[in-house]
Amino acid sequence: MALAASLCSSSCICFHTQLPYSNSNRYKTSSVNLPLRLNLHDNAPSSNKNSLLLSISASTFVFVGLGLCICSSASAFTPLPRHFQKVDSSSTATLQEEDDEKSDAAFEIWKSKSYALTVPLSMVALQGSIPPSWSKDFISSQSRRLKLQTKFRPTLEDIFTQLCLPFTQAKAKVNIGPASPAAADILTLGDSWLPLAIKKAVIEPITAAEHQDWFKDLSRKWKVYLRRNLNGDIDPQGQIWAAPYRWGTMVIAYKKTKFQKKNLPPMQDWADLWRPELAGRISMVNSPREVVGAVLKYMGASYNTTDIDLQIAGGRNAVLQNLELLARQVKFFDSASYLRAFSVGDVWVAVGWSSDVLPVAKRMSNVAVVVPKSGASLWADLWAIPAASRLETNRIGGRVRGPSPLMHQWVEFCLQAASGLPFRQGITAGASPAALESVPVKLPEELTKGKPKLDSNLVAGVPPPEILERCEFLEPLSDATFSDYQWLIDNMPKSGPGFIDHVSSILGTLRRLKLSWI
Repeated sequence: MALAASLCSSSCICFHTQLPYSNSNRYKTSSVNLPLRLNLHDNAPSSNKNSLLLSISASTFVFVGLGLCICSSASAFTPLPRHFQKVDSSSTATLQEEDDEKSDAAFEIWKSKSYALTVPLSMVALQGSIPPSWSKDFISSQSRRLKLQTKFRPTLEDIFTQLCLPFTQAKAKVNIGPASPAAADILTLGDSWLPLAIKKAVIEPITAAEHQDWFKDLSRKWKVYLRRNLNGDIDPQGQIWAAPYRWGTMVIAYKKTKFQKKNLPPMQDWADLWRPELAGRISMVNSPREVVGAVLKYMGASYNTTDIDLQIAGGRNAVLQNLELLARQVKFFDSASYLRAFSVGDVWVAVGWSSDVLPVAKRMSNVAVVVPKSGASLWADLWAIPAASRLETNRIGGRVRGPSPLMHQWVEFCLQAASGLPFRQGITAGASPAALESVPVKLPEELTKGKPKLDSNLVAGVPPPEILERCEFLEPLSDATFSDYQWLIDNMPKSGPGFIDHVSSILGTLRRLKLSWI
């Protein structure tokens, strides 16, 4: 009844609630006036009054419940605590800048650290062909980041034979150890072996050699000589297959004491080999190109004569006659022991490559070494890349990749002027490639003081300019020229003490190396 009385005394009930708005003030308080007009008359019947009171009571509960619902709904729009609110854009930018600064600082610290980087370079070289100081100097120039492995072989033939071995084996049997020339990044290859190596595809061309400084600095003669086609022939449109690091000539060494005792004039040119007083006093290499080439030079022709009948007076018969005379003069045709016979005194004259002759002559007394006045053949030791990528096997020691990235740096190092000093000093036989077309300069006396002097017309390992211009590299033989060489050897007389052995040795070498000269 008290509740009914209070309701009767009011003509309006107001409910206060919070409703959302879309303005910047996200939540705003508002009043909602809900009019409730009730007219109660005292004269109404009691039953009607009771019914009315029940209706009012029910309505009261409805409105109270509605108010509670509105209040609870409004609480959902109450602002979130600060730590749940979204960070504004300025705060985000500040945090991002701080993170960037930390990342930059960490990166600078990482860059300042030094890490050990080891780059391998594996080489197989001809024994005695590179100065002893080269390896040490090159390692120093690379700030000790280089892992250099160098293995030496006694002869060029050994290197070539071992290089070819994996390419002739069955695929299932190919198992190349780290010491194999085929597993090296770079190896020594004689220029006379270059055509055969190209034809057999046991080496690969030097990629982009034309763009390297070392190639640009080579003289034109080298650039022409190194460019070959797939048959190994010199070709201006061919690729670069090798890089030179030393060269030399054929020379004649003789014992001055023997010549002085017999009152013989000194050796000066190829014609001196045909002097009667030297019969049986000469040893010579058994290379067919050098033996026949000496005859051609004696007759005023070139080592690289392509048509003997057409280019030489008297043709093949005249060449054969002079070859027979030379054979009677020479006691030994043997590339392995011709210098041994010279050292022990069995012969007075030795004809061979300067790389062989000069080291032996320097250890002997009263020996002179000369490059023939009419010119001689030139030889060169080259750096070449084994064609390891052709080997279809995973059992290869040393490398299963392309050549070392330091290969070009090594070649450039070998061709520097400072690297040529050991050649000029005579520490290592030969000459730097740069000296092929430059005037030889004598070393200062302080650099040669105390060292044995060799009687020679070589100046710092290089022939005099007037002789050098008559010298020539050996070019591959054509089929027709090879047939001429074989005809000359086959028609030499098989008589005389031990002469048949000499001829057989030359002929065997010629047949075995036929492909390298075609």
